[in-house]
Amino acid sequence: MEDGAVVPEGRSVEVTVPATSANLGPGFDTLGLAVSMYDELEVTALATPAAGEQARIEVEVSGSGAEEIARDATNLVIRSIAHVFSDVGRPMPGIRLVARNGVPHGRGLGSSGAAVVAGVLAAKGLLDGIADLDDDALLRLATELEGHPDNVAPALFGGLTIAWTGEQGPRHKKLLVHRGVSPLVLVPGYTMSTKAARSLQPEQVPSADAVFNVSRSALLIAALTQSPDVLLDATDDRLHQDYRAPAMPETSRLVRALRAEGFAAVVSGAGPSVLVLCDGPGSRMDAARVAEEATDTPWEHRAVAVDVRGGTVRNRAEGSSSRS
Repeated sequence: MEDGAVVPEGRSVEVTVPATSANLGPGFDTLGLAVSMYDELEVTALATPAAGEQARIEVEVSGSGAEEIARDATNLVIRSIAHVFSDVGRPMPGIRLVARNGVPHGRGLGSSGAAVVAGVLAAKGLLDGIADLDDDALLRLATELEGHPDNVAPALFGGLTIAWTGEQGPRHKKLLVHRGVSPLVLVPGYTMSTKAARSLQPEQVPSADAVFNVSRSALLIAALTQSPDVLLDATDDRLHQDYRAPAMPETSRLVRALRAEGFAAVVSGAGPSVLVLCDGPGSRMDAARVAEEATDTPWEHRAVAVDVRGGTVRNRAEGSSSRS
C-alpha cells in the first residue's frame, strides 16, 4: 500500500460480473446462485481532480436497460466505485465507464447487485498497489450498497452461496453445485420492481410456515450439492412467493404449471423471471415446452450454466486477471 498515492491517469481495468438468482424458493434473503449471463465493463481512470473540484465522469452503456441508466455521477457503478474510494480514504479519479449489459434489468436476475459488484471490483482494480481489499472487505462494501448480501455474494464469488450477517458483518459460504443440475431461466418482456415486490411481504408469518421453510432450505442445500432428485420438494416455499403472486400473475401461473409437471421452478429473486432447476438438457427442453403452453406471455428461454468463478477484474495493461 502506497501512502498518499493516487490512481495513475489512464489505468484501465476490465470487469465481468454474472447474473444471479436469489432465494431459490425457500432460501429467502439467504441463498443465491450465479448463472452464465454477464455484464462486461471497461473502467478507465481520468485525471484526479484538485481539492474542491468534481471528478470528470463519462459513461457509455449498451445492452439491457441502457436507455434508463444514468450517464453521470448518479450511475450505480460510478456510485459504487466512489463508495470504495471513500471507504479507503483515497481521492477518486475521473472515470470513463463503458458498459455492455448482458444481465436483464428489472427481471429478478440481480442487475443492481451486478452493477454494485462491478463498481466494487473496478475500484479494487484501479486501487491495485494503492489500497488492499480482501474478500471480506469486498462483500462488506457491496452489501452496504445493495442492502443485503444474497445477490452480491454469488456475483462476487460464483457458485451457490449462503449469505448471512453476523457480529462482524456480512459473511458467505460458497458451495459447488452438483453437475446434474441444469438451470433454465425464463425471462418475460415485462419488469418488476424489487421494492414493489418486497412491499407485499408481511412482517410476520405463521410459525408453521417458518418451520416449513427452514426444513426446505436445509433440504435444498442437499439437493443442489448432492441429491438433485429431491429438488422439487426442496424448492417449495411458503414465505414470499405466494404473497407476491398478485403483482405478477403470469409468473405465478408459470411456476405452478411447471411444478405441476414435476419441474423445480421458482420465482427468480423478486421476479418476474422464473428459474427452473432441471436435471439435464433434455429436462430443460421439456420445461421450455411447458412454458410455451402455460401462459399467454411470451418467455425468452435461456439455458444457462452455473457460473463458478464469480466477478473478475483484469488490468488491461498488465493482463493480469483475478476474481476479486
